[in-house]
Amino acid sequence: MKELLDSVVEEFRDIWRNGRVATYIPELARACPDAVGLAVCDLGSGLYTAGDWNYPFTMQSVSKIVSLALALTVCGEDAVFSSVGMDPLADPFNSIMRLEMDAPHRPHNPLINSGAIVVLSLLPWTESSERVTAVSDLAARMAGKPSVSMNSAVYISEKETSDRNRALAWFLKSVGNLHGDIEDILDAYFRQCSLETNCADLAVMGATLAADGRNPITEEQVLTPRVARVVRTIMATCGMYDGSGEFAVSAGIPAKSGVGGGIAAAVPGMMGIGTCGPALDSRGNSVAGLAMMKKLSEVLNLRIY
Repeated sequence: MKELLDSVVEEFRDIWRNGRVATYIPELARACPDAVGLAVCDLGSGLYTAGDWNYPFTMQSVSKIVSLALALTVCGEDAVFSSVGMDPLADPFNSIMRLEMDAPHRPHNPLINSGAIVVLSLLPWTESSERVTAVSDLAARMAGKPSVSMNSAVYISEKETSDRNRALAWFLKSVGNLHGDIEDILDAYFRQCSLETNCADLAVMGATLAADGRNPITEEQVLTPRVARVVRTIMATCGMYDGSGEFAVSAGIPAKSGVGGGIAAAVPGMMGIGTCGPALDSRGNSVAGLAMMKKLSEVLNLRIY
């Protein structure tokens, strides 16, 4: 496995040139565009890493699978999916148009920005700090770590430049689908997205989902099998922004990307995969991460469809 991962990283080492780092959050523009890392957490044989696997980056939208798992656990499926849909979206992850045009005015799924904001608002805590503590604690347990830190510079950068997310939140409040203090909920969202991670963390998180909620490193049953399966399913249909359908055809594995450059994947009963590559395509997905995921799926026959 180690030799395979090394060869995959080497094959796609220069593909980052086909993408660009995110700049709409100014602090993300400081990322190293040529960082390319890969990790696999095999449920039977453990963790393998290659390339820039320990390069630190923020989870961004990968964190949405954590808050979704938390909301499903503490609120239940009925509460979550009465406020947020389960359907893929062909529009960008921060689209306002679709949210306004469709009735009822609810986010299509929990893995786009509006959906993740609603999911956070459902959590039974009134303060941003309480919500973030709960999300970061679950992220740490899924990754098999004592704790997960937050990148303060990225958090501040997001908070100062996130007019689109504020517009989404205020629209949702205006139609009665978002309750509570808007700025407090958004603060939790910005902090959640700014949680710091690396490829190995994402691989273990993916493996926890792949093992029906049981962390293969710590052996803790972090999530119920039902919650793990629901999260994997939403990842499979909605996890790669408006490129989810194309990724389902080309790779065929449940995965979630983030504009920090990370992708976490869960192959049921087999492994978790974590990739990093801050250079993104036009949809916000890591160009190196996509290429490496597709290659591993092909070589290891990981396709679930």
